[in-house]
Amino acid sequence: MGRPHFRFEDLEVWQDASELAVACHRVADDLVERKWFRYAEQLRSAGLSPSNNIAEGSASHHDKEFVQFLNIARRSTAELASMALTFEKIGFLADPSVSLILELADKVGRKLTNLIRHLG
Repeated sequence: MGRPHFRFEDLEVWQDASELAVACHRVADDLVERKWFRYAEQLRSAGLSPSNNIAEGSASHHDKEFVQFLNIARRSTAELASMALTFEKIGFLADPSVSLILELADKVGRKLTNLIRHLG
């Protein structure tokens, strides 16, 4: 008997959002090494938000409710982009970390927008 399989695991946008979360965690590890614990924790938390909201919304019984969660996930990708750009300006992050987060957040945001349009 295998482990349970959830609906969201089959969604390409969730898979990409999960990749974004992993990238944020890896970048946060660098912040921890430099003793910037609070910023690392903020990045980790924000990095998990898109995939978690997609997963939570996928358990909805109605598309309208699912779209609400997808919108939250999409806004979270913008939050991540803002964090990456601001952390870069402060000097906490540099390329390629910033570019990686921006590229993945943009990819996920675009897929979320397309899915929202499809469901709406």
